[in-house]
Amino acid sequence: MFYDDEELLALLPANKKGTELVSHGGLTYGGVITNTKMKEYKMLECFEVLKSYMKENGFTSLIYKTIPYCYYTNPAQEDLYALFRNDAKILKIEPSSVIDFRYPIKLPKGRKAQIGRAKREGVTIELSTDFETFIALENSVLSEHHNTKAVHTGAELSLLHERFPEQIELYAAMYQGKMIAGSVVFVYQNVVHIQYLAADKIAREIGALDYCISEIMTKYSSTKQFLDFGISTEDGGKVLNEGLISQKEGFGARTIAYQTWIMEL
Repeated sequence: MFYDDEELLALLPANKKGTELVSHGGLTYGGVITNTKMKEYKMLECFEVLKSYMKENGFTSLIYKTIPYCYYTNPAQEDLYALFRNDAKILKIEPSSVIDFRYPIKLPKGRKAQIGRAKREGVTIELSTDFETFIALENSVLSEHHNTKAVHTGAELSLLHERFPEQIELYAAMYQGKMIAGSVVFVYQNVVHIQYLAADKIAREIGALDYCISEIMTKYSSTKQFLDFGISTEDGGKVLNEGLISQKEGFGARTIAYQTWIMEL
């Protein structure tokens, strides 16, 4: 917590990993959170104070994930200049696929055809609280194709939804009484972020997930500026999952950079 004349100026969510100070190891992005009173010279002062704190507490480096600009409520990249001034280096860049609803890109015919097929097959898109069923579906897909599983459990997502019912939502594609696809979204002031996408074999055949995503886009296009699909990389950003990013780009999404920096003392 950074103070200016006893007034809170900025926050830095972080965790300790050996001699590394990481902002933040458990999050997709981190970085300094500020209010509108932040100025560039004050950010430079914050970094000087931060370096002193790190030296006093045995840290040798800062791993710093910047906040993507689409999540700002005001321009706020003072930290990027401060990183440059302190000889920080880019450690990792990961492409995240984002739609700017102000400048939509027309959907290709194939995508429209899949959405139309889902409607003809009788698929419906519903708001759901059945996170257990969704995560079971998600984990079956992740296990089959990526030999991994979701970060959250169904119980954890249910708890998060109970605490933040307006910010965490589950959209389920229902077919013959069964959830065959779905998406968990996190809702921010200017952004709707797709945290999870899942679809079984039938859903992929009849376009249920495409229909689900299109309904989310329709719902939020008039109230949010951006839809963020998230990253499509593996191995710390070194490997691009071309199939995954192609699916997102097929909805009109284009790349913004999720940046991770390292500042060594």
